[in-house]
Amino acid sequence: MANRTGGQILVDALRTHGVDITFGVPGESYLAVLDALHDAPIRFITCRQEGGAAFMAEAYGKLTGRPGICFVTRGPGATNASIGVHTAQQDSTPMILFIGQVGNDFVEREAFQEIDYRRMFGTMAKWVAQIDRADRIPEYIAHAFQVATSGRPGPVVLALPEDMLAEVADVRDARPYQPVQAAPSAAQIGTLREMLAAAQRPLVLLGGAGWSAEACADIRRFAETNALPVACAFRFQDLIDNCHPHYAGDVGIGINPKLAARIKDADLLLAIGPRLGEMTTSGYTLLEAPCPRQKLIHVHSSAEELGRVYQADLMINSGMPQIASMLAAMEPVDASAWKDSVRAARADLEAWQQEPPVFRNGEAKLNLWRVVQTLKQSLPADTIITNGAGNFATWAHRFWPYGGFRTQLAPTSGAMGYGVPAAVAARIIEQQHGRNRSVLNVAGDGDFLMTGQELATAVQYRAGVLFIIFNNGAYGTIRMHQEREYPARVSGTALQNPDFAALARAYGAFGEHADTTAGFEDALQRALAHIAETDLPALIELRYDADLISPNATLQSIRQAAQEKQRSV
Repeated sequence: MANRTGGQILVDALRTHGVDITFGVPGESYLAVLDALHDAPIRFITCRQEGGAAFMAEAYGKLTGRPGICFVTRGPGATNASIGVHTAQQDSTPMILFIGQVGNDFVEREAFQEIDYRRMFGTMAKWVAQIDRADRIPEYIAHAFQVATSGRPGPVVLALPEDMLAEVADVRDARPYQPVQAAPSAAQIGTLREMLAAAQRPLVLLGGAGWSAEACADIRRFAETNALPVACAFRFQDLIDNCHPHYAGDVGIGINPKLAARIKDADLLLAIGPRLGEMTTSGYTLLEAPCPRQKLIHVHSSAEELGRVYQADLMINSGMPQIASMLAAMEPVDASAWKDSVRAARADLEAWQQEPPVFRNGEAKLNLWRVVQTLKQSLPADTIITNGAGNFATWAHRFWPYGGFRTQLAPTSGAMGYGVPAAVAARIIEQQHGRNRSVLNVAGDGDFLMTGQELATAVQYRAGVLFIIFNNGAYGTIRMHQEREYPARVSGTALQNPDFAALARAYGAFGEHADTTAGFEDALQRALAHIAETDLPALIELRYDADLISPNATLQSIRQAAQEKQRSV
């Protein structure tokens, strides 16, 4: 294929590596790529802001295991997209961000919107580079896919000088990429089995990236044959069906105190996949650093992550499918010492998921626990749930039973605004692949308004997502911390919001309000009927008192506790 422009060579390279969808906001700095996409079988999803586009690409990477592709223009486009790159880095998600760049003849002059992306993204991505010659595009793109998917997955950033994309070159295409992962040795599996056989109170903790449906099935078989309770790390709850009797709950913000105690009391913790970061370890308190009191087996796809915070008794550098298949084939151990722990851990979880005391007196007009129960009864078990950051997410994390692999898309980076674009991307991907899974986004009012303009993208591409907005007129998480640290001194956390239902209708979606439990149940049925009939999105705004800040406490109780503590000092 001789004499192609750089833009055409790049699009042909994307086809070689199996790309079917890209996300972005168009820019004059990469017009040659947009022109090449015109005749390619690759969809370009036009987004409304680069942060939303980058979140969509990150969600694609999570959902498919293949790199999500995002195109943005130089300068402001790149800075907007950086939130998605940071999320992909902290969440270990394969992603490639392409940035249009000033021409090589303008470089180092602080030209219009010029940025040195190696410096900007240097600590935020696995690899950052600039392609200055069109004849090297196949090489760079192949390497980008290889880096993004091998070892610990993550983001890659490539800058594309405008003149390079218009340059003509004669170059052959590369072969499709082949992800590379480490695997455990037979000796390591033998040591793991010996440690498990010697344990009295073992527990499995799953997390991290690089999983597949087959790997999840293998690890489930390992847990079943060895009678092991299984917990999931922060926002990786979908690595096992939450209705499975071995599932013990999620290990993250607002952890079940009984599960936290079970982890602290374990004499062997098998951490398969998670980084064991701040959120998963409750601020590094569930395990002591650097040498935990529990015996620790830590499996991770990155050798650099092993021993980074915790010196495990056994460290195994392995991809998730590789370790899972070997554990599934391992000869089971005698589990008589802990055979009752699965039933006990499950009972603790089921008690934790009952209606919270804050609603049992019946005073709240809108019972948020009942809202989740109604959603559970109305939506399929394999529904994809997305969320950004905020206290509202606790209602989904604690009370929704995630139906198994890739039913949860949420940022471990804690990025607000993730859920809306992630949901739009998920629905588009489902349609692209001929599937029809339901997609539900739960969002806070502040969370939604960071990327809510992607409702326009959902309408344009007929992405029938159900959006549930928790509107309490506040940045709730910050307000909660504010009351704990500076009681009764509210500053900067109050929000004056639009009419979210009217806003949805303005975009061309369905929109209703609900401020009572019965009202929500009726609105939900109308919203689901609208999606089924039109494949257009539907939004329900929940209006409720900000005092109902979490399932565990009200703002009033947090304030009173903080004031009493101040008086006692």
